Amino acid sequence: MTKLRSYGPATLLLWVLVLIYLFPVAWFILSSFKPGSELFSLPLSILPENWTFSGYITAWNRFNFAQYFFNTGLVAVVTTVLTVFVSAMTGYALAKYKAKWLSIFFICILATTMLPTEVIMPSTFVVIRDLGLYNQLAGIIVPSIITATGIFMFRQYFKTVPDELLEAARIDGVGEIRAFFSIMLPLAKPIAVTLAIFSFQWRWNDYIWPLLVLNDPNRYTLQLALRSIVGADNIDWSVLLSASVISLVPMVILFFVFQKQIMNADMNSGLKD
Repeated sequence: MTKLRSYGPATLLLWVLVLIYLFPVAWFILSSFKPGSELFSLPLSILPENWTFSGYITAWNRFNFAQYFFNTGLVAVVTTVLTVFVSAMTGYALAKYKAKWLSIFFICILATTMLPTEVIMPSTFVVIRDLGLYNQLAGIIVPSIITATGIFMFRQYFKTVPDELLEAARIDGVGEIRAFFSIMLPLAKPIAVTLAIFSFQWRWNDYIWPLLVLNDPNRYTLQLALRSIVGADNIDWSVLLSASVISLVPMVILFFVFQKQIMNADMNSGLKD
């Protein structure tokens, strides 16, 4: 009873915060079931008076969501897989190989987190254009593979693995590549899962870089497709809200599948993708 009294105010405060954060999300989802005439009618109400799925039907029929889901999923999955492997290999080299230039290289990698993304976009765009990857999904994937966050996470984890484990494997004749894939990478599975979750989320929600690289509507990702719904003079809000809810479905599924890892993963605090 004493514990209940001591934790009561804190629990009540947390529930109040939950309701505050939940309210705009609930309004957003419920508004997608309203006809356009109700969205701005006064007085405003959170519950639709006339429930309708017309916004969802119109959004699905008007836009090629199957193609947009495929494009975004392809970019997110391929980038995530490559990001995990490249970050793991780079982090392993920085943690276990002894060379002064590696420390300097690691400092340079961390220094990139101090630069706004917009600063390096022009030079990155020139490289992608000269490689012939403009207006290609590969032009989105290639620059997103290497992230300072992933390299830092793997390096810090591999630092905690005893060097004696690798020395014993080398004495037994295990090569460097086999040692990495059969010993080090399995040990870093929690880090790999964490980075994969965040990398998938970053790529799924990415907007600025695909906007610069893609100009073919058939190659649009979901975020570009949603932006195309917004007209210059007239916005069909019911369709836009419904399309936005549809685009969130994969991320909601991802959250529930990997909820435990997401809630326990705070390793990217203070870092950027």
